[in-house]
Amino acid sequence: MMPLSAAVFSSFFLAQAPVAVPPQTEDPALWIAAEREQLTGQTQLTFPDRFIKAGEAYFSPDGRRIIFQAVEQPAAGQTPDDFYAMYVADFGPDAAGKSNLINVRRISPPHSANTCGWFDASRNNIVIFGSTLVAPQSNDAPGYQRGTGRYKWQFPPEMRVIEIDLDQADDIASGKLQPKIIAGDGSAYAAECTTTQDGKNILYCTLATGQGDIVVKNLSTGVVSPLIQVAGYDGGPFFSADEKHICYRSDRKGDSLLQVYVSDVVRGSDGTITGSTNERQMTANEHVNWAPYWHPDGSRLVYASSEVGHSNYEIFSVSMANDAVTKSPRRVRITQAEGADVLPAFDSTGRRMMWTSQRGAGRTSQLWIAELTAPTTAPTTAPTTAPTTKKAP
Repeated sequence: MMPLSAAVFSSFFLAQAPVAVPPQTEDPALWIAAEREQLTGQTQLTFPDRFIKAGEAYFSPDGRRIIFQAVEQPAAGQTPDDFYAMYVADFGPDAAGKSNLINVRRISPPHSANTCGWFDASRNNIVIFGSTLVAPQSNDAPGYQRGTGRYKWQFPPEMRVIEIDLDQADDIASGKLQPKIIAGDGSAYAAECTTTQDGKNILYCTLATGQGDIVVKNLSTGVVSPLIQVAGYDGGPFFSADEKHICYRSDRKGDSLLQVYVSDVVRGSDGTITGSTNERQMTANEHVNWAPYWHPDGSRLVYASSEVGHSNYEIFSVSMANDAVTKSPRRVRITQAEGADVLPAFDSTGRRMMWTSQRGAGRTSQLWIAELTAPTTAPTTAPTTAPTTKKAP
């Protein structure tokens, strides 16, 4: 069978990822009330006066910084970049106690396309992310396309996993210094990367075989071990906090409907990660389910789904334990606002959730954060529906 190409993957995301929504403003009181059993203190972190769009943010292990990708507003008379740059920022309360970002700075090479930033838990000042290092050769830019309102994401072969010491980030952002490449050789897409807590292994997605496979690389030995290597796209992997499991998204049926999966990590006698086993499918429906992320207690996952509509992706939670009556995982809807709510992530305490949302004025994709008000695995077994205050998709 002919291997699946990057072009096929591009068309998949063009068809299935969130579409843009009209720039009207929903009354925040509606989603504050609808989300009150799950979230409180919803706060916007990035704004369109600085960023045309921002998203996919993750916390540093100590919760004091975040890393995220964004397209910055251009200077007067200039055109915006076609590709996401990578940014870091200090996170903390402002004088009024409200969550706030300060010292925001770009850390990615000039003109490069970037995605999936992550902090190395073993080294306080080290981050990794996928980068093309220079502008991709393809003219197809990722993100919401100007004039189309549809989402398109490339899988450029130049994309590699790089490592940056934040003390050198300014020189890398200016092009004076080249970052360290830790995975990928420029012949096939490699990104969607995270590390083990000891920093000795990176978990990532690669198209080296012509399809999206999940692999782990031992940074000491250079050995790359496949964890998920089956037909179809598998990507977006994360380790659970105890590193006994991974979660990921998959297009197993080739029907462009992503589902969420979990597998157990297999280790050798010396602790080396050698593979995976006991795969479980956490979603099974006719929707796109993607961006799964572990709660630190390991009992549940959050993910984004098109269940409410492709113009209104929402975040759901699914329990790792089956309901005693239905024998199926318990699910709960977390977000309730119009526009896409996607790419959820927790801080290390599990008390805060940060995500990408279009709920703000102007309906651009920006970063939001909120406190969890209750466990996210209340026994909800039937598919949740939109609240009566929301428009039908």
